[in-house]
Amino acid sequence: MYSMYPSKTASGFGVEAVTHVVVSTLTLLLLLGAPAAAQNPARLNNIKLCNGAGRAQLDPRIEGCTALIDSGGEGRQVLTIAHNNRGNAYAAKGEYDRAIRDFDESIKLNPSYAKAFNNRGVAYRKSGELDRAIADFDSAIKLAPNYAVAFANRGETYQRKGEYELATRDYDEAIRHEPNLQAAWNGRCWTRAISGELQAALADCNQALRLTPNDAATFDSRGLIYLKMGQFDAAVDDYASALRFDPKAASSLYGRGLAKLKKGDANGGDADVAAAKAIEATIADDYARYGIR
Repeated sequence: MYSMYPSKTASGFGVEAVTHVVVSTLTLLLLLGAPAAAQNPARLNNIKLCNGAGRAQLDPRIEGCTALIDSGGEGRQVLTIAHNNRGNAYAAKGEYDRAIRDFDESIKLNPSYAKAFNNRGVAYRKSGELDRAIADFDSAIKLAPNYAVAFANRGETYQRKGEYELATRDYDEAIRHEPNLQAAWNGRCWTRAISGELQAALADCNQALRLTPNDAATFDSRGLIYLKMGQFDAAVDDYASALRFDPKAASSLYGRGLAKLKKGDANGGDADVAAAKAIEATIADDYARYGIR
């Protein structure tokens, strides 16, 4: 979830963005007390690249991590984080098999590294292996019981499985541990909207927008709430706001189309619905699962 965008199942964007995506804290460390000779300019540059310094692009990040991994001179701590960081970069490129192999290595080097379990869980989820993802989030939470991001990621995964009560519990925990975690508020908003808890969902979306005012995923979520409430003008406005930030979002196009149709705007509604179906052929089925026809 990391920022969750309602789509195929229960969410998707961010968190397929988390997110919302693979969540990471890039903290590759220079080992304190390392010999001065080890702190050569090439090594320092590789560390910066592997950390994503200066918002380095993905391929240079991978190259920096690979240089550290292949150097033969790094200790276990650096290698643990280098594999994790390279896994994050591969995941961001959609190369989930390679990402998972790196997270495997990170975990093998340090079985207590909760972030690698969390990140591997995200890669498994994006690969569609939801049960394996949940198992990894379980491990991350066992290792780090206050790990809000892992709770939010597990919540999104339960959401994708249609297990909304479990998803809501995880979002509750994520928010309890990190009250400003925007993706958790949006995720709980979406889950509650699907479950029909519309007033509570609306409050969650409003809080998510206070934390991140220009988030397309949250506008989309709130648009669904207003659509279910029969507040069609508000739904059109929120879907339009989502589309300003993500013009190709099938969920927002379809939702806006339905709201326009319910307002009596047949031409505008039909155009939005057709555009949404051209992007995502099953979008009508998705909305039917959300309780909207």
